[in-house]
Amino acid sequence: MPDLLLELRSEEIPARMQRKAAGDLRKLLTDGLVEAGLTYEAAREYWTPRRLALDIRGLTARSKDISEEIKGPSTKAPEQAVQGFLRKAGLASIAEAHVHSDPKKGDFYVAHISRPGRSAEQIIAELVPGIIRNFPWPKSMRWGPASAKPGSLRWVRPLQSILCTFGPETEEPVVVDFEIDGIRSGNVTYGHRFHAPGAITVRRFDDYVAKLEAAKVVLDADRRKEIILADARNLAFASGLDLVEDEGLLEEVSGLVEWPVVLMGEFEQDFLAIPAEVIRLTIRANQKCFVTRPHGAGEELSNRFILTANVEAKDGGKEIAHGNGKVVRARLSDALYFWKTDQGDLPDLDQLQASAEKFGLDLNKPLDQRMARLDHLNVTFHAKLGTQGERVERIARLAEELAPIVVRAISPLEGEMAGRPEGVASREAPASSVHKRESRQDAPIPSVAFGDISPSRGEITALARRAAVLAKADLTTEVVGEFPELQGAMGRKYALLQGEHPSVAAAIEEHYKPQGPSDRVPTDPVSIAVALADKLDTLVGFWAIDEKPTGSKDPYALRRAALGVTRILIENGIRLSLKSVANIASEDIAGHIRDPKLDRQFEIAAELEQQLGGDSLTDLVIERDSAISNNTFERSGERQQQEINNLLSFFHDRLKVYLRDQGARHDLIDAVLAAGSRPISPLVGEMSAQPTEGGAVPPASRREAPPSALPGISPTRGEIGQNDDLLQIVRRVEALGSFLDSEDGKNLLAGTKRAANIVAAEEKKATAIASSVEPALFREDAEKALFAAVNQAERQAGEAIQNEDFSAAMLALSVLREPVDSFFEKVLVNDEDQAVRANRLALLARIRAATDRVADFSKIAG
Repeated sequence: MPDLLLELRSEEIPARMQRKAAGDLRKLLTDGLVEAGLTYEAAREYWTPRRLALDIRGLTARSKDISEEIKGPSTKAPEQAVQGFLRKAGLASIAEAHVHSDPKKGDFYVAHISRPGRSAEQIIAELVPGIIRNFPWPKSMRWGPASAKPGSLRWVRPLQSILCTFGPETEEPVVVDFEIDGIRSGNVTYGHRFHAPGAITVRRFDDYVAKLEAAKVVLDADRRKEIILADARNLAFASGLDLVEDEGLLEEVSGLVEWPVVLMGEFEQDFLAIPAEVIRLTIRANQKCFVTRPHGAGEELSNRFILTANVEAKDGGKEIAHGNGKVVRARLSDALYFWKTDQGDLPDLDQLQASAEKFGLDLNKPLDQRMARLDHLNVTFHAKLGTQGERVERIARLAEELAPIVVRAISPLEGEMAGRPEGVASREAPASSVHKRESRQDAPIPSVAFGDISPSRGEITALARRAAVLAKADLTTEVVGEFPELQGAMGRKYALLQGEHPSVAAAIEEHYKPQGPSDRVPTDPVSIAVALADKLDTLVGFWAIDEKPTGSKDPYALRRAALGVTRILIENGIRLSLKSVANIASEDIAGHIRDPKLDRQFEIAAELEQQLGGDSLTDLVIERDSAISNNTFERSGERQQQEINNLLSFFHDRLKVYLRDQGARHDLIDAVLAAGSRPISPLVGEMSAQPTEGGAVPPASRREAPPSALPGISPTRGEIGQNDDLLQIVRRVEALGSFLDSEDGKNLLAGTKRAANIVAAEEKKATAIASSVEPALFREDAEKALFAAVNQAERQAGEAIQNEDFSAAMLALSVLREPVDSFFEKVLVNDEDQAVRANRLALLARIRAATDRVADFSKIAG
């Protein structure tokens, strides 16, 4: 079968656009060919800096003839319907249609359409110009005299030639002839710009690749990458060095050359005093070169770098390497200046005293100076959320709240429960609670995260605050100003240089983590506290100003922040009440929310007042402060709770994504989340899930309060049902999955769903259901057995849930399997006696209530 070869040759295409553009070309052309009635066996795209190429194998030579009938309206239909039929069928008049008869429907029009097939050359000649004109480049340009005309051709760089041949291997291929803006297709291409600039006539793909190779062009980008990587490794090894590999840089460099020639350059040893990250980024960003390190060394770099040229120089590349070395030295000189400047004193220290006092900064330390400057300059974080300084204050306070919770989860004292597998005894105070704001000076704890250091909890809290205060300080440093991607990493280095605690330094870098699904999460307690505080402040803040992600748009990376919080909590085994923490963060952020339009109006009014004079300026300031205060007051009520509830739903969505990626079933996640939305402690007059003697509900005076997972807090029913402890949700999902894999689990699922469905159906009918189960109304032994089993299951499952041993809770529920099966086999629920029916429905409701404490079984498939 025939093959198609297409090449679009232009000036140099930016490396970042090449791979996607080649893929777009393949998709657009193959989709168009299929839509036109052609089929193909295989298609593969290629690209170099100066060309996009497409090889399509086994393309049919001609589309099939088409014969179809289009049924029209009745012959008695109004004229408007007839005209619509003619337009649809492409007929000039109704005389071209045929009349068919139907015994039931009568006579109606039918159009017999016959379309002869078209040759592939004709289809390609019509399709390719349209693809070129409407190609989806991120940026494109016009050029030459034709650019002055409306509708002139646009391409990423000036398009120079089009090669398009078509034909089978056994015959001479033909040129598919078409023209676009004066560029006519042909069978000619051109080789390397310098080594082989002459015209090359080609026939088909194999011939095309071979002749380009001879003309110093490697067409396959992946092969260029292999050449560069292998030669770079060998060149480094020959000098006793190891190549520092960089996949992103390799991809970019392979898009800069058609004939890769790998060379080695060098710079002075003195520049190695600069941090390795800065050297690497300087050389990478400015010269697209790889760095090397001594063989077997850790992070230490050598003073030699690997560059990739696009030509084979007569002198073996000495001048090219020398020229690149000169540029690298200049760039490293700038980097060395930035590095040293950041370690010196700022010239405006006298103006930073107020900011230093606010944050407790030591202006004798360079990083403290940078933090004071960040606050003093009132650098805006977001127009509606205040300055970076205000944000650092909020993060520091929140980190203080979180630090003891994190430490308690990672290294609990005796009697406390950490984020550990279920089965651990109940604890005195769980890590999920967030207590009142006050400094915590608890007993010292050993923590592996601190090595040989054993700071007290109060000291850890102080370290968390110190790390939070300095976390954004490096944003005003010279190095980060030049290379923003080094934020955090440079802060860590500067912190260590000025003698900060290692955990503080680590937190400055790690509080940005994880930055993606493959990035590691922080494990040091101080880092965890600051990372959680930073991300939660961001999320609560943007929810407060209604800047939530919409569809595919997420300009503030809020999905990544929520997934980061989720991963940190789960992978470190930390219990945390997200709603309680969000309430604290929301209260903090309320006073910092701004309305830029309102602020601007008062600024203009104040300027006018100053120009005109008078005493009403004070009134304006009072009016402005009152307006801001009113806005804050309105947010602090019902709207604030709605925002937090919406944010919690957002966390649930991110948790679902995380768990699905881990292989969890989506229906189990929904079942666990749905169970958390139902009350587990009944109000007065409601049917209790707790077993009672004789099935009666005890008086309120005798009823004991249910065990709370939130000591120190008196949550409302809505708060209990918020499922705001992500780690607990994960454990419940894991326990539920293991239980349902067993035979008891599968059978109990069927019985429980049947019971729940019956109760739900009767509730919709407003059928009377007893408020409690009355044993005196039992008529069958199966009822009594089920009642006893439910009492036992509720008691044992309740104890297991209190101890957060969800596997034990599932085991307790498994005793219901046989009694439930027996009940449905021997008992008729809808008894003629209304009292008996209501009592049996109450018993089924007890089954649903018992299982709902762990999961809503109605949400589970199967």
